[in-house]
Amino acid sequence: MQIQVVKSKIHRVKCTGAELNYIGSITIDEDLMEAANIIQGEKVQIVNNDNGERLETYCIPGPRKSGEITLNGAAARKVSVGDTLILITYAFMDIEAAKGFKPSLVFPDEATNLLK
Repeated sequence: MQIQVVKSKIHRVKCTGAELNYIGSITIDEDLMEAANIIQGEKVQIVNNDNGERLETYCIPGPRKSGEITLNGAAARKVSVGDTLILITYAFMDIEAAKGFKPSLVFPDEATNLLK
């Protein structure tokens, strides 16, 4: 049996941009992506702590050490700059493997979105 489990989480980052006229995705500082074991094009769930929205899109890397978290395309309508977000990815795995799996959890500086 396979189950879906949390693979990665970037906890409590601030939205730094919302670009409606862009092909849909979320731009994430590449340092954060690397720390959370998230790859370019991977599906990401975005949880907006300020308005309760939950949505899914794919990620693209942003400049390192920029703290960038920009929602692009239609997703831009679901956030405001400054909103606090949680970014989550999931993976399917065998239930026995899942019992011992440890997700990559990242807790950046909440003021800058940079790694501590």
